[in-house]
Amino acid sequence: MTHPKDIKIATPEQFALLNDPDFLNQIVTRYLQQFIEAEITSFLQAEPYQRTDERTGYRNGYKPRILKTRVGRIELSVPQDREGRFHSGLFARFQRSEKALILALQEAYLQGVSTRKVTKITEALCGTSFSKSQVSDLCQELDADINAWRERLLEQAYPYLIIDATYLHIRSGGQVVSEGVLIVTGISGGGHRDILSLDVAHTETEATYAELFKDLKKRGLKGVQLVISDHHEGLQNAIKRHFQGASWQHCQTHFHRNIRGITPPKHQREVADALKDVFNAPDHNTAQKRLSQLMDTYENILPNVVDKIDRDVAHCLTCFDFPQQHQKRIRTTNLLERLNREIKRRADVVQIFPNQQACERLIGALCMEWSDEWITGRRYLDMTYLK
Repeated sequence: MTHPKDIKIATPEQFALLNDPDFLNQIVTRYLQQFIEAEITSFLQAEPYQRTDERTGYRNGYKPRILKTRVGRIELSVPQDREGRFHSGLFARFQRSEKALILALQEAYLQGVSTRKVTKITEALCGTSFSKSQVSDLCQELDADINAWRERLLEQAYPYLIIDATYLHIRSGGQVVSEGVLIVTGISGGGHRDILSLDVAHTETEATYAELFKDLKKRGLKGVQLVISDHHEGLQNAIKRHFQGASWQHCQTHFHRNIRGITPPKHQREVADALKDVFNAPDHNTAQKRLSQLMDTYENILPNVVDKIDRDVAHCLTCFDFPQQHQKRIRTTNLLERLNREIKRRADVVQIFPNQQACERLIGALCMEWSDEWITGRRYLDMTYLK
């Protein structure tokens, strides 16, 4: 047993270090800087100033780079070589979306369709010394990675699919149109999330979804038991056709929002709370009892609202047919909310995409990064509860 006299009291400097919010950031910065230094040493096969026959080149100063991480912004000094051949692998994962954003700005700038705000941002980020051929070459390089990811084989079963759309402005045929970016996320048999597909479409029709599902099945999608989405008749028909035996869960968040939208302001809060109480029921029977009570209460006061609930609410309760441990995470499309917000944030910088390819490039790069994080991160659901 350690004697009290043997315990060393931390110095004031050590306490200050432990309380410093930048402490972890500094540790990570130091580690990553050492990692990059080791990379270039391996690349050049020589330490700085080392004389060796194996040397393949020479260092040539440093360039500053910012890396966004979970411990904040990391400021790194990236070593350069005289020939300009060295590229740190550390930034590969973080580069795609930044490249895609800058390329979208450059394309818009070169085509003369960018707004004054975008022109200023582009000149600040990129200067004006870039050509159409340079941008085209960079686009092809990035597209190769993104297309390979979009066409990859799906080797696992995905019992749950979550589908959502967000709308962005794209220049097409000399005019600006609003197009839907359809994103399909799956929860695998191992319980991890993964972005399976993205598609930019003019309209959300049955044919659009049918093509999307055909492509997913061609790539190996299997084992689908439940699809979660907002209400869309074309989507429902495509689900029945391509995933026979699978159930459909109407996103409770979208439905709740729609009911609130048609309810007179005087009753909005109480109806919204009553509907939320239905959705938060512990089981299907309790949900049905609370639903009957809601409709009895408002049948004569709000007949249109009650009719809408009666007609469409059944598919909002599909989640009760699945394990209780999964229900809160499979009853809405909220899983994609953060991704959609990030897409909107990047799209707001571009404002109007110069073409569909630029849009798909940026969204594809973002989806790749999120997908990498999801499939290597913590398990989202314990799938042992699903029989």
